[in-house]
Amino acid sequence: MRYEVTGAPKRLLVCHCQDCQFQSASAFGMTMVVDAADFRLTSGAVKTFTSAAESGREKLGAFCPDCGTRIYHTVAMRPGTVSVKPGTLDDAGWLKPEMHVWTRSRQPCVAVPEGVESYDTQP
Repeated sequence: MRYEVTGAPKRLLVCHCQDCQFQSASAFGMTMVVDAADFRLTSGAVKTFTSAAESGREKLGAFCPDCGTRIYHTVAMRPGTVSVKPGTLDDAGWLKPEMHVWTRSRQPCVAVPEGVESYDTQP
């Protein structure tokens, strides 16, 4: 499974909701929002499923059918965008999240850095 993103990210955020914690099997999930026109699969095909986000909105998740890794998701509140899971990038060393959301579900061991936008739920 391979994909490419040809445009700059619109937003890079850390989500502390219970769904992202469960999906990532970690304390949070990361999301890199890109224009849908800037994202394309270059090899392989994803499997998808629909789930309810903590907000109650439906979210379509796409994952690699071979290894189970979430590749991206889409939500109706951001039409024309794809929320890529940036841990799947070949080079993730440049990532600097600019926002933390759903911090009311944040694990106590995770600190939100000073100067980074932070919201109890979804802004």
